[in-house]
Amino acid sequence: MSLLQRLRRSPWMTPLALGLWGWLLLWSSASGRLDLLLNAAFHPVVTAAGAVLLLLALIQLGRARTRPVGPVPLGVLLSLGVALLMLAVPPAPSFSDLAANRQDSLPEAPQLSFFLPPEQRTLTEWVRLLRSQPDPDLHAGDPLRISGFVLARPGEPPQLARLTVRCCLADATPAGLPVDWPEGTDPKPDQWLEIEGTMTVQDRNGVPTNVVNPTSIKSIPRPARPLEP
Repeated sequence: MSLLQRLRRSPWMTPLALGLWGWLLLWSSASGRLDLLLNAAFHPVVTAAGAVLLLLALIQLGRARTRPVGPVPLGVLLSLGVALLMLAVPPAPSFSDLAANRQDSLPEAPQLSFFLPPEQRTLTEWVRLLRSQPDPDLHAGDPLRISGFVLARPGEPPQLARLTVRCCLADATPAGLPVDWPEGTDPKPDQWLEIEGTMTVQDRNGVPTNVVNPTSIKSIPRPARPLEP
């Protein structure tokens, strides 16, 4: 009898797969792995799903001890393999590569305040504000303090950007600001930076454009929750 046949006849494969997926979801919620993949609003759903899967695993385990089971579907073994792979290879998405292939069409802001002091606005709030008030001169000279990752697109200067998500990385949308990088600065794609400076207006491709003029550029670790709503 082949190994595959023995695995399919084992009564423990189904409860093992359910339990492993349940534990994986709960562990991802507790360890912060979900913050790289999913909007924080959906984290409780994932946690609840993990608890339900663990409960189903216990039920299946009890049944496997008391009654015979038929061959385990191949899908169960495949899902078990996928769960093991996800445990062995933690997610490490390249935000720059992902954002470079997405359109800059931000989802509607949950709440956009025009009364925040300029230096308290996040990068995403700046992008939404500038799009809602298209006159670049309105905010020329405003101080700012923003953080994000370096977004590199072919044929364009690097921007500082964040990813916004409605649900998960599958619907992620980049929000980026042009930066007037000081001479000698070599920002690397996916590098996380904190920039202090002022908002200026420059002519780019014949169009007046808001551009960040840095006075301070500091490398920072990737934040615990890099995705924004």
